[in-house]
Amino acid sequence: MRASHCNLPVNTEFPLTDHDFSRIRALIHRHAGIALGAQKREMVYSRISRRLRQLQLADFTSYIDLLESHERGDEWQIFINSLTTNLTSFFREAHHFPILAELARNCRQPVTIWCAAASSGEEPYSIAITLAEALGSRAGSARIVATDIDTEVLRQAATGIFKSDRVGSLSPERLKRFFVKGVGTNAGHVRVRPEISAMVTFERLNLLDSAWPIKNQLDAIFCRNVMIYFDKPTQQRILERFAPLLKPHGLLFAGHSENASLVSPAFCSVGQTVYSLARAAAAAAAK
Repeated sequence: MRASHCNLPVNTEFPLTDHDFSRIRALIHRHAGIALGAQKREMVYSRISRRLRQLQLADFTSYIDLLESHERGDEWQIFINSLTTNLTSFFREAHHFPILAELARNCRQPVTIWCAAASSGEEPYSIAITLAEALGSRAGSARIVATDIDTEVLRQAATGIFKSDRVGSLSPERLKRFFVKGVGTNAGHVRVRPEISAMVTFERLNLLDSAWPIKNQLDAIFCRNVMIYFDKPTQQRILERFAPLLKPHGLLFAGHSENASLVSPAFCSVGQTVYSLARAAAAAAAK
């Protein structure tokens, strides 16, 4: 029996059967941890159909078969890039940054931070700007590892170049201090100043990878608005792996709709979507 094409307009260019959609949901969950709900069907159709046109394939079944026949091929990264969501902005969830500044000022050693969902770069550069403002000349020794599963947005982020409307919410003082305004063919764009971009290293990382390129313990982890795309077991596994990477005083910054303390006993809330290690809190209380 042929699977139905429900929930899509009749005159779609490519057939997306229920079976195809289920296979796509299973593949993106297995390779990236992303749990796609049934309501994401039209989003999947819109994004993957572009690839079908480029490859001149007749239907989604052919594309999925192509993926499964090349388990380690380059097409997997293109598939993952297609289905990731990259909504970000400078100083998004602004209440986190004064807390980060205070944490940084209290650190005796060079500050090390992992931004685990860097997207197109606005978040790690916001972190770097915060450290520059909080630490002054000491900020040059700070290090921010910015990772994402999407290679295309990482490539964009590493340039440090943004359209002017992306920095429109920043104060004139921050714009002048931390960005260079483009002229001529670069008009309408700004570039992050070298002293800020030098603090950030961009790397591709899948949070489902068995090994992460994080060698030393961290003062903070930013993992904001990415856990919402994972199911509860995946969230818990990731949070349990975060815990040993944080220094005793370290903080985890989550997104506004995420609650780490409800998913993992390793963390406890210390503010609005800000978490410390539960073992550190218990040790402090015992003193």
